[in-house]
Amino acid sequence: MRGELEAPRAFETADMVPTPATAPHLKRQLAMAERRGTLRAFLLILPLLLFIFITFAAPVVLLLTRAVYDPSIADTLPRTVAALKDWDGAELPGEEAFAALVADLKSVQESNTAALVGKRLNYEIPGVRSKIISSASKAADIAQAPYKDQLIATNKIWGDKLIWTKIKQAGNRVTDYYLLRSLDLERGADGAIAAVNKSQAVYVSVLGRTFYISALVTLITLVLAYPVAMMLAHAPPRLANILLIFILVPFWTSLLVRTTAWFVLLQDNGPINDLIHYLNISEQPLKLIFSRFGTVTAMVHIQLPFTLLPIYSVMKGISPSYVRAARSLGGGPLYTFFRIYLPLSLPGIGAGCLLTFILSLGYYITPALVGGPSDQMVSGVIAPAMNLENNWGKASALSAILLIVTMVLFFVYNRLVGIDKVKLG
Repeated sequence: MRGELEAPRAFETADMVPTPATAPHLKRQLAMAERRGTLRAFLLILPLLLFIFITFAAPVVLLLTRAVYDPSIADTLPRTVAALKDWDGAELPGEEAFAALVADLKSVQESNTAALVGKRLNYEIPGVRSKIISSASKAADIAQAPYKDQLIATNKIWGDKLIWTKIKQAGNRVTDYYLLRSLDLERGADGAIAAVNKSQAVYVSVLGRTFYISALVTLITLVLAYPVAMMLAHAPPRLANILLIFILVPFWTSLLVRTTAWFVLLQDNGPINDLIHYLNISEQPLKLIFSRFGTVTAMVHIQLPFTLLPIYSVMKGISPSYVRAARSLGGGPLYTFFRIYLPLSLPGIGAGCLLTFILSLGYYITPALVGGPSDQMVSGVIAPAMNLENNWGKASALSAILLIVTMVLFFVYNRLVGIDKVKLG
């Protein structure tokens, strides 16, 4: 009876063993199951992907395209741009170009876009906006040739080759004008890239100041955060938790509130200057507000947790046995620290410094409230370019430069340390 009962089970087992004939079928079933699992997982995260694309990726891409795409002149002066296509720039363009410009000026006057043309060309030739608007209003009186003499009679700017050169250059929809100007460069009449006039060279100094302040804040926060993180990593858990609360409470406070608090502390009649006067350190109040000192101090206070927490997280994972082993083998405290402990904590240092530097690049409120005119960072140029000047090209170009710097920093960090080793808490 036992052999009879076990025979069907043996038959079923043997039938389940893949044969050369059934193996391809099983592979197809396995592949289909894996595809279904992948599809289900993708459908689960699809709402998040759409949210990120709509609220972050798409706006960033659209903003950055403004740095290299500007169809304003090509759309408003199409006849003039076409007439100047083969112009060599040696002399004033011929009668055909003047006739095309008169026709375009009449069109922009009818469509109320003369201000748009004037604004775009005013970026390159300061003061030309009002002249273009005036010429557009007078173009209706020019009914027949000679167009050249009549147009120059409306305004002498049309007898200057410079404005024709700028119209031809701005007629390209894809342009490097904004990126070049963000680096204090421009294209001359011959198309060669050269430095702008010193009176207009402002952006390189602003970018340099932004990188300098960001690097200084990063260095100071590292010097302050490293010993505190080491103390927290080696403190008893109860004491470490209490100290972490003191670190995180300011971290949870609004950026505007913390900056305003420093504004109160650093002003001429604030608590710090009152204490300095009380201790007879100085008779006159120190210049703490609206200065580089105030900007850096407030930024260091705000950014300190961003540097400290990644370092602390890495230090918590360093086994004390490494240090004890080095000391037992004869290594002194300094030797053990620089050869054992510091290299093991480098991923945390890199992550904290990278995060602080990148966040510092975009500071706007703090320099605006506690910094002086010479302490404004690149965000202080981007915001007015969008809100006041409506110059999205300039804002996009400066934003693109910051994004490029950020990507380079990520690339360098990934090559030196490895982005997979980043620990933020």
